[in-house]
Amino acid sequence: MVLRFFKGTVPIVIVMIAVVFIAVWTPLFFSNTTVSYNNPMPLYGLLEHLTGSKIWISNIVAALICAALAFLITILNTTHFFINERTFVPALIFILFTALLPQYQALNPALPASFFIVFAIKRILESYRKQGVAYNFFDAGILIGTGSLFYANLIWFGTLIFIAVVLFRGINIKEIAVSILGLITPYLVMFGIYYLLDYDLNELFSLIYNNLFSNAASFTFSKLTVAALIFILIVIVFCLGQMILFQNVKKIKSQKTFFLLTWMIFITISVYLFVPSASYEIIWILGIPVSYFITHYLIFSKKKILPEIFFNTFFLVVLVTQVIQVFWR
Repeated sequence: MVLRFFKGTVPIVIVMIAVVFIAVWTPLFFSNTTVSYNNPMPLYGLLEHLTGSKIWISNIVAALICAALAFLITILNTTHFFINERTFVPALIFILFTALLPQYQALNPALPASFFIVFAIKRILESYRKQGVAYNFFDAGILIGTGSLFYANLIWFGTLIFIAVVLFRGINIKEIAVSILGLITPYLVMFGIYYLLDYDLNELFSLIYNNLFSNAASFTFSKLTVAALIFILIVIVFCLGQMILFQNVKKIKSQKTFFLLTWMIFITISVYLFVPSASYEIIWILGIPVSYFITHYLIFSKKKILPEIFFNTFFLVVLVTQVIQVFWR
């Protein structure tokens, strides 16, 4: 069985995940897919400048960031052990999930921003049972604030830090205050740089405002992609339901971690639905919590056939989506 193989932890599993990664990212180098932004946030604009006008360079950067994200997602569970199983499946699910939308499987603001939110979650989890004021939340605020200078809508995930404070520490005014300070610090630094370099501060204000509240470009997906997204949405809801059944048998830290990841899903969906500038690129952020919930279901489901059917179907849908992107674009 395919799923049984990937649930293993032998070195060959890592090799096969690498093969899957190469398989789903290779079409990008034949399709010349790009995601263009007229007025990007400052740090993403800098990243675009560094990659230059050569599409193949930006594609390589995008692939490397995705690979690093898949690695970090796996390491986060290995370190904090909230799935209660050491496995490489989260990396595989993340790679497959983000490959469902080949149009956004390229360098885009949400991709590097996702890197920062993974590290922010890591700092939040390290605050558990820490004595005194947990300045981890200040670090998490800086990370999310910095990530929002790539992708402005990441700033809305600052609410995730406040939720984490209440969830992991109780209502703590000092830690909420340091979280807010952490969130605004990257912006204070950016405005300071603009001021020292005698750049137009009003232009920076307008840039941030437009990235937050301007309407995103519309995009039409194939019927297959729509069907795949509906299928995955149903699976996510199913996995969330399964997690509720497992809450009583999990350690408190694991329970709190999955509550936090659930909130992350809700925030992501809310940003997509209600923030006009948010579009399908937010799949990169959604893929982080989704990879953990789906992995938990695949590993701990008492039924053996159903997870195999889901996993194989998921694999097949991604494969077909990628083939269509190459030959029928």
